[in-house]
Amino acid sequence: MGTVQQIVTPPEADGWRLDKALGLVLAAVGLRGRRRLLEAGAVAVNGRSRPAAYRVRAGDRLVVTVMAEAQGPFTAADVPVLTDDGDYAAVCKPAGLHSAALAHGGGQSLEALLPVLFPGRPARLLSRLDQLTTGIVPVAFGVAAAAAYRRLEDAGHVAKTYLAVGHGVVTAPFVVASELDMADRAKTRVLRRTADDPLRHTRVEPVEAAGGLVLCRCRIAKGARHQIRAHMAASGHPLVGDPLYGRGEGQRLFLHCAVLETSVLTVSAPPPWSLADALAVIGPDA
Repeated sequence: MGTVQQIVTPPEADGWRLDKALGLVLAAVGLRGRRRLLEAGAVAVNGRSRPAAYRVRAGDRLVVTVMAEAQGPFTAADVPVLTDDGDYAAVCKPAGLHSAALAHGGGQSLEALLPVLFPGRPARLLSRLDQLTTGIVPVAFGVAAAAAYRRLEDAGHVAKTYLAVGHGVVTAPFVVASELDMADRAKTRVLRRTADDPLRHTRVEPVEAAGGLVLCRCRIAKGARHQIRAHMAASGHPLVGDPLYGRGEGQRLFLHCAVLETSVLTVSAPPPWSLADALAVIGPDA
């Protein structure tokens, strides 16, 4: 079952791209989610499907059919609130839960649980973690707070530290500055050229090593989709449990957002695993 929402394009939206105009009727759905709806054929403009880049005109009727989100095992009790102070909060996402709502019944999401976690407050996700990744996800209450956070992010004033277990030996810190190609929605490619934007670099520092594995701190700023997973794999250190860039051992991806530092929000959360757990997954003969 699904719900149907519609709107007549107002004069001020004349000439907008369709994926932008959909925000008028789907205010809580991000650009990525709106594009998924378009790809799924869930949007009609005057009765016809149109691509994301289609330019709407004032008076166009936009009709969206949104499928109900799939039910699953996660509840608000599975998402600890780490801090809640004024305009910002932070929660700890478990493995297996999507961050943002996916179009057309793509599975449970943290975004859909926000009204339960913060009833009566306009909570918005400020970052996303992969479904398999655990850890800190910041939240803003209201458009102004979200915009202020984005400005801090764009200025390089947001620091995120992940803990990750990779294969191989790392004896000294290093930086992966390779540019990332995210055109393929499924997998991010690491290019040979250097990314001009330092906010897209990954700084890696070894913490502990054992049995051919290394526990690392991976520091990023703004970040990009699959940045740490792709950069670590390209550096010869694929993460344990990574089914896309690594060997996919076991049932867990050993990647956790452990620290977030900004002028408006500082929070930490320990990972739900250890290096010993990763060693148990790969076994003594790996």
